Amino acid sequence: MNERILNVLEYGKIIEQLTSFAETSLGKEAAQKLKPSSDLEEVISWQHETDEAQQVLRLKGHIPLGGITNIKPHLKRTSIGGVLSAVECLDVATTIYGGKELKKFIQDMEEPELPIIREMTDRIHPLPLLERQIKNCIDDNGVVMDGASDALRSIRSKIHTLESRLRDKMESYTKQQSEKLSDAIVTIRNERYVLPVKQEYRGAIKGIVHDQSSSGATLFIEPQAVVDINNDLQEARVQEKREIDKILAELSDAIEEDRPILSENVEVLAGIDFIFSRAKLGRSMKAAMPSMNAEGRIVMKDARHPLLPPDEVVANDIELGTDFTSIIITGPNTGGKTVTLKLVGLCTLMAQSGLQVPAMDGCEMAVFTNVYADIGDEQSIEQSLSTFSSHMTNIVDILEKVDDTTLVLFDELGAGTDPQEGAALAMAILDEVVEKDARVIATTHYPELKAYGYNKENVTNASVEFNIDTLQPTYRLLIGVPGRSNAFEISRRLGLREHVISSAKERVGVESESVESMIASLDEARREAEADYEKAEEIRQEAEKVYKDLQEQWKKYEEKKDKLYRRAEEKAQQAVEKAKEEAETIVGELRGMKNSAELKEHEWIEARKMLDEANPELVDKKPQQPSERQTSDTKDLDVGDEVRLLSLNQQGVIAEKVSDKEYQVQVGSMKVKAKRKNLEFLKTPKKEKEKPLATVKGRASHVKPELDLRGERYEDALHRLEKYLDDALLAGYPQVSIIHGKGTGALRQGVQALAKRHSKIAAARAGGMKEGGSGVTVLELK
Repeated sequence: MNERILNVLEYGKIIEQLTSFAETSLGKEAAQKLKPSSDLEEVISWQHETDEAQQVLRLKGHIPLGGITNIKPHLKRTSIGGVLSAVECLDVATTIYGGKELKKFIQDMEEPELPIIREMTDRIHPLPLLERQIKNCIDDNGVVMDGASDALRSIRSKIHTLESRLRDKMESYTKQQSEKLSDAIVTIRNERYVLPVKQEYRGAIKGIVHDQSSSGATLFIEPQAVVDINNDLQEARVQEKREIDKILAELSDAIEEDRPILSENVEVLAGIDFIFSRAKLGRSMKAAMPSMNAEGRIVMKDARHPLLPPDEVVANDIELGTDFTSIIITGPNTGGKTVTLKLVGLCTLMAQSGLQVPAMDGCEMAVFTNVYADIGDEQSIEQSLSTFSSHMTNIVDILEKVDDTTLVLFDELGAGTDPQEGAALAMAILDEVVEKDARVIATTHYPELKAYGYNKENVTNASVEFNIDTLQPTYRLLIGVPGRSNAFEISRRLGLREHVISSAKERVGVESESVESMIASLDEARREAEADYEKAEEIRQEAEKVYKDLQEQWKKYEEKKDKLYRRAEEKAQQAVEKAKEEAETIVGELRGMKNSAELKEHEWIEARKMLDEANPELVDKKPQQPSERQTSDTKDLDVGDEVRLLSLNQQGVIAEKVSDKEYQVQVGSMKVKAKRKNLEFLKTPKKEKEKPLATVKGRASHVKPELDLRGERYEDALHRLEKYLDDALLAGYPQVSIIHGKGTGALRQGVQALAKRHSKIAAARAGGMKEGGSGVTVLELK
């Protein structure tokens, strides 16, 4: 990208914010070098990096980067044989420790997957031996410890002994000859212990003079008695320095051996800090990851200028490159036109830099090879160019380079010259750019360009809203509606006399007046549409709330119904068990009776079998275990299997297998085609046991608990119903279902009329939701 464009769009301020979020000098260095990329794959990769870091921050709130420093200069020195200082060696150790902690932090995260960041941290090598070697020699303050070597421990022990002897000698002077001293203290000059002796007592204390005060009243004398001890102490300190240099040289050699690994660690840590600084910037802006494209498509909802205060900025919806490739924005000064230009341009640069953009989730941004902008007063005094000339020079350069992969931003196109010529020139420039299929956003005051936006293909008008009541801009961008001048209305509200306004209106051309009327009509239509939309949205939200309440109530109803069914079945089972026990007792007594010999053994067995079959089969309503659910989702289904249609939450039966992945399901009186993944297997029905035979008019026949009358004539259906009721009464059914369908309703009315006059029918009702609804009548028998 052109450096001038980056300056015009204030990209540098974004980089400043980004740099402030980096925690290490490595990350700050990477942030300061960031530039937008025009490679789509690279930009997408950057965006995924930032998104992964954003996920870590969302879950953990931070990332450990403490102790990591820029050790590149240290490694460069060891590569040429240099010896590092103790503090520099400690920097290497703390960087190794910081990398180890970061790697462990990422590895301990079970979720999310983080493929990019995990791959980066896998390249970090902890080097525990080198870290331990350095920390065994250097403490946290960067001082070589006594235990770094045996020789250093011995030398420092000698130094401590000499210092103790020297201190005792000097203190004897301060106690015994204090009157000869300027101050009863021991001080140091030229790295040797001395006494501050008064000038007049120069000969009283024999020794070497190392210094004197500025007034000459005090001499700093090393007593002769301590000269030898001071000499020994200085020699010991020289030995100490020599031993420390030896230790640091050994550590530097060890660091040099692992220099390739350390260099890679530094690169990885710099990259991770840089990635997380991008994520932190996005979090501070409440930004979202855009999906990137190479088609020049920009779609942002509630987009905000990233450099304006969050509590002051007005969010706007911006769309470019879908139904139109160019936008012409009109409206009053200070209304936000230039801010909109910079918003689009700056968000484009941010997106192409791997930064998230301040907009709602689901935004789209395009990758352009170049972004060109002619914004603001770039007049060059050195070149003695006018404002118009300066802008035109810039525009000429843009027209030579623009193509279908560029974004062009024009601010006040054609301004600075005669209005009529400026408007014509602006339209010609726009024609040139639009024909090259570039993406263009231009602002203007010229009314001629409002009509241009309507007549030109791939071009649309837009405006910044102005509140006539408050005489203030609202900074809202209205795409599809050109801006009105509002000059007459504003003048009227500011007190300009009506006859002056009327005179001005007479001077306005008919064409201009008609354009203003059209804009006013569009503006009114927009306001009405927005009001209708808000009202519809309220109704939608209310309907959604009612729907959720009904769903919750229906769920509670189903749970309560299942609970009651279960309780009833359990009570029925208990009653049967009790009856069986009583029957067993009676059977036992009968066996012992004398006349029991008349009963055959197979009759006893048959009676007991019938008693066992009377035991009700309880419906298992327990939720499926995960393993059971997996089996039910993958099992091949056969005709007759009972299933649950998940999309409707209804039970049904497999009526036909259309293919391996599609079935026809009978749900009540309705047949539905459904995919296998939308079906939950419940059970394969057992083969029906033969029911007890009911004797009807001297012969045995099977009686079902339901009768299907659909498709039969009215008289035949009622005749068959009467016969069926006799059989059902003999079979002992408490209730039966009569399937008559919905149709015209004549057959249903006939069934209900028969039910009213039949002496053995206690009640009749329409079927429930799972019984067939109004297409079934349930009869309760006496």
